[in-house]
Amino acid sequence: MKKLIIAIDGFSSCGKSTFAKLIAAKLGYIFIDTGAMYRSVTLYAMEHGAIENGIVDEEKLIGMLDQIEITFRFNRLREASDVYVNGEIAENKIRTIEISNCVSAVASIRQVREKLVRMQQQMGIKRGIVMDGRDIGTVVFPDADIKLYMTADPQIRAERRYRELLEKGDTVSFDEVLSNVISRDHADMNRSISPLRKADDAIVLDNSGMTLEDEIDWFMKLFEKHQN
Repeated sequence: MKKLIIAIDGFSSCGKSTFAKLIAAKLGYIFIDTGAMYRSVTLYAMEHGAIENGIVDEEKLIGMLDQIEITFRFNRLREASDVYVNGEIAENKIRTIEISNCVSAVASIRQVREKLVRMQQQMGIKRGIVMDGRDIGTVVFPDADIKLYMTADPQIRAERRYRELLEKGDTVSFDEVLSNVISRDHADMNRSISPLRKADDAIVLDNSGMTLEDEIDWFMKLFEKHQN
């Protein structure tokens, strides 16, 4: 089978990464979680004084970008890739509500996006990848073979994210999570650099009432059409 580039864009907490990871495993493709890359930059900024009390010091962060190396390593126990920042595992650290509250501001910085887009495009040179994010089909890979635009009702997305955080032991209220989901939607769609939008040729996948199995079945039918 010919190797494709599969671009998945969409709103936060609609299961893009879980969906992308599963279809990558099913196809034998490489999965790249671009959201984890922006979260990794946010984590580094927090740990090195470029974010304090939720306020991003853009000039300070831009000056740090050359010091940040982001890599992915396959974790056989999880059957998924873990993200590393400068050689140190960051997978759990980047999934907190504190990171979620700041990542949209970090992702709106032009120099941050330029650095990570270059890294993402390099990762896709050999094709056979599934990449999810906010601007994959519009900026990173505008010529991707399959472009999906994932969405779901904000309340449903907040419930999913809330359960995920509780399972990890985080102390957080549902209202806080819902507020974060809504504010991130607004920030992602209204930033001046690479805002979240549906590519003209992207196919919408609204998974509000779908199980993960439903989503995979739906995608495989679509994938098979692209192999004919």
